[in-house]
Amino acid sequence: MIKLTIEKATIPWQEKPKDSKDVIWRYSANPIIDRYAIPSSNSIFNSAVVQFKDGYAGVFRCDNKAVQMNIFAGFSKNGIDWVINHEPIKMKAGNTEMIASDYKYDPRVVFIEDRYWITWCNGYHGPTIGIGYTFDFKEFFQCENAFLPFNRNGVLFPQKINGKYAMLSRPSDNGHTPFGDIYISYSPDMKYWGEHRCVMKATAFEDSAWQCTKIGAGPIPILTDEGWLMIYHGVINTCNGFRYAMGTALLDEKEPDKVKYRTQPYLLGPAEQYEMVGDVPNVVFPCAALHDVEEDKLAIYYGAADTVVALAFGKLSEVIQFTKDNSL
Repeated sequence: MIKLTIEKATIPWQEKPKDSKDVIWRYSANPIIDRYAIPSSNSIFNSAVVQFKDGYAGVFRCDNKAVQMNIFAGFSKNGIDWVINHEPIKMKAGNTEMIASDYKYDPRVVFIEDRYWITWCNGYHGPTIGIGYTFDFKEFFQCENAFLPFNRNGVLFPQKINGKYAMLSRPSDNGHTPFGDIYISYSPDMKYWGEHRCVMKATAFEDSAWQCTKIGAGPIPILTDEGWLMIYHGVINTCNGFRYAMGTALLDEKEPDKVKYRTQPYLLGPAEQYEMVGDVPNVVFPCAALHDVEEDKLAIYYGAADTVVALAFGKLSEVIQFTKDNSL
């Protein structure tokens, strides 16, 4: 029987296998969410999770059997076993009346100040970054798109930086983007965004090939004594197509466009069958992370092969040290 420890409704956890030498290890019962977890779904992946009340809430990317992309709310007591609503989130007008959307996918969720903010890739004449909020994961309000098309991987910081909201993103194109770097933008009000700065670029092939094609921010950054821990995905274009893996970087706390450390090797790459075989093979795509500083625990939720949701664990201190010791 698989031993899973949940303490005081904190984060899900499973101890590292005795024979493992990796910094990050997979949950032994992966995937935790099957592609057919709701009646309409073709796949459920690249989804976001946060602590909520005495358990967890999430916003899930569920592509239906017409492969229409939308986001759905879900709830869990332990962060492992999820009940996902069968109908997609219906947005109300937030700070704008313009809430048109051709599709929604790859959400992130973060609590800031008094509410849960959601970002996602929003279809408005091409992909851009949609923003919304909720107080209870039952009623949702959509705000102005953050940027012009084309953009993906919009990830908010969990607190204001120098008095402004901050968001990472990856300017892109209208297709299966064969390029992409991480930028940061700032806003005084979650409506108007500017002060765009480049944070991190894809690497040269000879320096770190797994992230040489494009990169994108993953879960909400985690503030540590060493700066902001950013978990991100990197992509290489192989003879078999794109291959997505997971890495980490440490950004300066007050000036997060300055990278202090960045992993040369990846921390987790596609190796298990559910990561290598699916609608899009060879994908590990992190979208959410829960952490407990006192317990030194990190739980990372990631999409596997654009088909299912999986979970991995690590010691927060060891991930930080690995990032510093194996930096480009």
